[in-house]
Amino acid sequence: MAQNEYVEDLPDLIDAGEYGVHPEGQLVRLCISVTPDGVEVLGDAFRPDVLDALLGNLGGGPVEQMLCG
Repeated sequence: MAQNEYVEDLPDLIDAGEYGVHPEGQLVRLCISVTPDGVEVLGDAFRPDVLDALLGNLGGGPVEQMLCG
């Protein structure tokens, strides 16, 4: 099971202007990078449960997330 870590800031991959273009709320955007420590996957989604499920299926490593609202 992934270990969740709450952080103060993460980059946005989805702009607020995209909400009107995707009224169904299913947009998910990923940025995958290779780092000296391994592979980093940064994700952003309109619906957190969709992104959580995707990242959970990838497995491994801690999951950093922000509290937003």
